[in-house]
Amino acid sequence: MGIPKKLVVDENNTPVAVQIDIETFAKIERILEDYALGQLIAEVAEDEALDYESARAYYEQLPENE
Repeated sequence: MGIPKKLVVDENNTPVAVQIDIETFAKIERILEDYALGQLIAEVAEDEALDYESARAYYEQLPENE
């Protein structure tokens, strides 16, 4: 994926930042979020699923601010 970018340089012409257009940023953000979600799904793939009543009981015992 070629990323069009603009370098921001300081007074010594040393690169200090990169600018990318918002569309490219949105694509990168989506890719990172999809990858992270995939990792989380893979992490719990082997976990046993709860039936409705067990899930309800579990969520009712969680602290209010979680």
